Amino acid sequence: MPSPCPLELFKINYLSKEISKKYYGMKLLKYLIFLILIVLIGGAVYIGTKEGNYDLSESKIINAPKPMIFDKVNELRSWEEWGPWQKEDSTMVFSYPEKTKGEGASYSWTGMMDGSVKTTSVTPNEEILQDLTLITPGGERNPKVYWNFEEVEGGTKVTWGIKGEHTFMDKAYYAFSGMDFDGDMKKMHVEGLKGIENVVIEDMNKYSITVEGIKEHGGGYYVYTTAATNLGEIGAKMGPMMGKVSDFIQQYKITMAGMPFTIYNEWDEVNGTVIFSTAIPINERLIITQGDVLCGYMEPLTAVKTILMGNYTNLAEAYQKAQEYVTLNNLVPDPGKRMFEVYSNDPGI
Repeated sequence: MPSPCPLELFKINYLSKEISKKYYGMKLLKYLIFLILIVLIGGAVYIGTKEGNYDLSESKIINAPKPMIFDKVNELRSWEEWGPWQKEDSTMVFSYPEKTKGEGASYSWTGMMDGSVKTTSVTPNEEILQDLTLITPGGERNPKVYWNFEEVEGGTKVTWGIKGEHTFMDKAYYAFSGMDFDGDMKKMHVEGLKGIENVVIEDMNKYSITVEGIKEHGGGYYVYTTAATNLGEIGAKMGPMMGKVSDFIQQYKITMAGMPFTIYNEWDEVNGTVIFSTAIPINERLIITQGDVLCGYMEPLTAVKTILMGNYTNLAEAYQKAQEYVTLNNLVPDPGKRMFEVYSNDPGI
């Protein structure tokens, strides 16, 4: 058989090299595809095994009465006052239905991310539970929101929390985008609690005093308890005393005939002491044979009525304005009658 000519040898060698290149190229491509698959599968396994459930919360002690702070959260319209989200999204527009306070209250918003909040459970001055709906690029998310309010030394401890479960797509997005979900929630909670503190303190500093002049008071029966203390300790004593009378009312299922009040039996500026009674009006006389909660009676009387709207710390100024009215109108106080205060809400607010 004749030997191949040089041209044929060149063609054979060239074709062999081309086939070898294609073979090794295909082999390399397969390795690359295999490597990419390994990375994708590994990434999916890594993302899939990351914890999906979350429960994040922050707490802050605010030097203010618990009912006042509770109302700032329970009334959803007030959220615009303290919420931090408008700093992040100035395009937010809020919509409110008729009910915005208590169980069943809700509101919604549009913006960079639409959403809504609905209050599902309310324990007055203790706890609020809510459903949160967020419309994200990955679909609708429905975490739960919870609030707790606790009286502690220094004020009220407020806890704001959120809990739910991340979807696989959420976890993938956080992993590859570098978004710190936990850190963002912490920032929102911290700023929101600070915002609540600011608006509550601002409200506490607002007050008004109106002297309505001479008014008739109908008097009537009341249950009460009495204590003697220093003038500077009235506030500390008043809360537990009013609580004792309130417990008595509830224990014996007695119907209240009006708002709670305090009677100042003796006021001694010289020695800095006071004897006072915390009381709740009732409809009829009670015969009480034991304990330190008793039944009393106030005769109908004429008094100068002064209204304080605001924090109880402004009470001294209210009394001063009442005294100015008495002096200006040449009125003579009856030494047989005692000063008293009627509360439309907790006197600590």
